[in-house]
Amino acid sequence: MLKETCLRWSINTPLHLIDLSYNRYYNIYYMSHTNITDTIMSTLMATPDEIAKRIAHQLQLKRLSFNFSQKTLSERSGVSFGVIKKFERTGKISLESLLKLAFALDTLEAFNDLFKSSAPENIMSLDELLKENTRKRGRQ
Repeated sequence: MLKETCLRWSINTPLHLIDLSYNRYYNIYYMSHTNITDTIMSTLMATPDEIAKRIAHQLQLKRLSFNFSQKTLSERSGVSFGVIKKFERTGKISLESLLKLAFALDTLEAFNDLFKSSAPENIMSLDELLKENTRKRGRQ
């Protein structure tokens, strides 16, 4: 609305007033949407460190479900005991070692589709997803 008002002002209107109104419009409209987006992203996303620790915890649970000690997993995977111990504690590990551990715990298949590209026609922008009005329930 302010943007339209700025465009309707006459040529005699001082430029600093037009700039001030436009900046106010920008700050109110765009900044409020950006902050909402940032809030949504921060609640849905985790940092790489958090994800690494979550993966380490999941590996530990999987190892325990197989009833393997860290030493046994080390012998079966070829990854040193120290690396496994450090990974479960901090989440830090090389990709090669992680893949060896996944192979030893029979979860290597999960890495096959990790960076699989999706078809461009299936990708929707956030605006398109918000505008999509698909029914969630059917009526009888």
